[in-house]
Amino acid sequence: MNILVSSCLLGTKCRYDGSCALCNELLKLKDGYNFISVCPEVLSGLPTPREPCEIFKNRVVTKSGKDFTSNFIDGANQTLEIAKSFDCKYAILKERSPSCGNSKIYNGKFSGKLVYGTGVTASLLAENGIIVFSENEIDKFVSFVK
Repeated sequence: MNILVSSCLLGTKCRYDGSCALCNELLKLKDGYNFISVCPEVLSGLPTPREPCEIFKNRVVTKSGKDFTSNFIDGANQTLEIAKSFDCKYAILKERSPSCGNSKIYNGKFSGKLVYGTGVTASLLAENGIIVFSENEIDKFVSFVK
């Protein structure tokens, strides 16, 4: 079974600060599933590292006010096409990300506060029938797909 997975969770240093968010619990599943690694932000052409972004009033902006909404939409669309091409029914994405967050994202004020919400890619995948989990929901994912 092909599972779409945020590249940073698999150890790729593609996060805004040039780091990864390696998820060892996810790696334990690697033998049972075929992971399709994606980073929507890198797919959209954004560099690594890059200025952090948050969603504010339906726009994806940097702390300095640059609007990267079109990049995030482009990355989401490319990610959806990859998911479709590999017939991915499920995705495990990085929580809190303006691309990949699927239940909590930052509030858009760069204050470090979280709010309920979804990232651009997570929303598009869900709208297209792909069931999205976060790295905090590995057990839920395993129970769901059994």
